[in-house]
Amino acid sequence: MPNRKKIVLTGASGTIAGLVLPALRERYDVVPLDIRGENRHGEKIPDIQIADLSADDRDGYRAHFAGADAIVHMAFVGSPNPQQGFKPELANVAMAYNVYQTALEEDIGRVIVASSNHAADYYEPLILDGAYDTVDPDGRALSDNYYGWAKEAYEHLGFVFAVGKVQGRPLPNVQIRIGGPRETDVERCAPGDLTCVRRALGAYISQRDLSQLVIKSIEAEDIRDERGVPFQIFYGISGNDHAFWSIVNARKVIGYTPEDNSAIRFADQIAAHMRASQGDAS
Repeated sequence: MPNRKKIVLTGASGTIAGLVLPALRERYDVVPLDIRGENRHGEKIPDIQIADLSADDRDGYRAHFAGADAIVHMAFVGSPNPQQGFKPELANVAMAYNVYQTALEEDIGRVIVASSNHAADYYEPLILDGAYDTVDPDGRALSDNYYGWAKEAYEHLGFVFAVGKVQGRPLPNVQIRIGGPRETDVERCAPGDLTCVRRALGAYISQRDLSQLVIKSIEAEDIRDERGVPFQIFYGISGNDHAFWSIVNARKVIGYTPEDNSAIRFADQIAAHMRASQGDAS
């Protein structure tokens, strides 16, 4: 099909990338990259290219990015204990730098980065305790663990590249703080644990809403903020009644229109939890 954009998808064998890959393939010529060719279920990813983006020698993988219109960066260096693994998280920040710098050197128009709600997870207990109502992506991101720190760090690094003062020209980029892209979080809560349920409902994002958010972040003509910097942070959640992260800017800047709402999607499970919280296990 003519005029299809070329999109590089990093971390293509990972769980999150696997959610958006089908929708991306429908619209774009996708170059999937990862350090392994199979997903967690042992299924081979068609056309995947093996590349270690944490390597300092960018010439070793530069060819995969040549001629790309955008990068969707979802690669991740894992750790047995994400809350304690400083060195793996430092490696994730370095890998984000490699992706940003390669995009700049290859004249790629935009980078979309899979960040996480954990970039500002310090506020979550305060919200669940009633001290805060919501977290806005324009507020100060604070985390009390290395995983969240790394997410905030490569968001901030993205801002450095977007301003362009250091590199000589701006690199437009969007950071998506993905919430809970799972269908099982509500059922995993102990019966009647309404705090757990509220968190699961607020964080939920469906596969089609996540795909829409990524695609519209690629396609939006203008992502400049109010200061003219081509940089945005969006929370990656559906249109949830129980949301405690704001998606107002995603609706305004890129026209994000979520199709799903966790209150509707999990209505039966919510009712069961409500009954359990009142001592009725029927």
